[in-house]
Amino acid sequence: MLNHTLFLRGTLLLMTALVSVFAGDSLEAIADGAHRSAEHKARNGARHPAETLAFFGLKPNMTVIEIHPGDHGWYTEVIAPYLQKEGTYIAMGHPLDSDNKWVQRGHQRFAEKLAANPIYNKVQRAAIRDAKAEGVAPGSADMVLTFRNVHNFITHDGNPDGMFAMFYGLLKPGGILGVVQHRDGEKAAAGPLGERGYLSEAVVIALAEKAGFQLAGKSEINANPKDTKDHPYGVWTLPPTLYHKDKDADRTKWQAIGESDRMTLKFVKPGKGA
Repeated sequence: MLNHTLFLRGTLLLMTALVSVFAGDSLEAIADGAHRSAEHKARNGARHPAETLAFFGLKPNMTVIEIHPGDHGWYTEVIAPYLQKEGTYIAMGHPLDSDNKWVQRGHQRFAEKLAANPIYNKVQRAAIRDAKAEGVAPGSADMVLTFRNVHNFITHDGNPDGMFAMFYGLLKPGGILGVVQHRDGEKAAAGPLGERGYLSEAVVIALAEKAGFQLAGKSEINANPKDTKDHPYGVWTLPPTLYHKDKDADRTKWQAIGESDRMTLKFVKPGKGA
């Protein structure tokens, strides 16, 4: 019984210490925190998480929904600790009861990540089913964030209008939608829209405005002028995926380019606080 009590006390002390470490910490400090792997932190130079979230207007007392955070939860590692004391972080993705094996594996990896560190003990999960939100009340979020996902709303979900309408419904009046997306030129390459992972800013802005959003700002934080956008396998040719069917592909060329050129767009839902 004594050992059990000591274990519980030790666990509580650890959790309290971790919360105190991150409470009030800057986004920069959290993005460079010891809880993140060296591999994930190495991408800060391409993805600029602290600068991007500051541009969107993230505050520590917000309720924030991240759309499809991925099984590795790259942005989860920054947003969730930042919101842990005063705010709420909700990871919204595929339904947990999905029978898709790929989705199931992703859910398992994400669940293991959350369970492995008490800094994620307040993370909530919610689902998207047929472009409808499950587990989150309409008009309850201060911010919805989606990173490098909009092309999937077109190519995989086939319902980008429904997705942006869902974002609009989740937000309070004055709420913010933050979008980072692989950016094509205004004259996109031939072929089905989004199949190479790239979209033009005009396409993304039109989708958001059709749902009722107003464009509040653009940033070049995640721009990469080295990205020529004519790669054999689209954005997945570049880091971090570096996909190539031919085994002898010269990856140093793609690594020298770096991650894709990306638009960073901030939208607002009209109303009080906008």
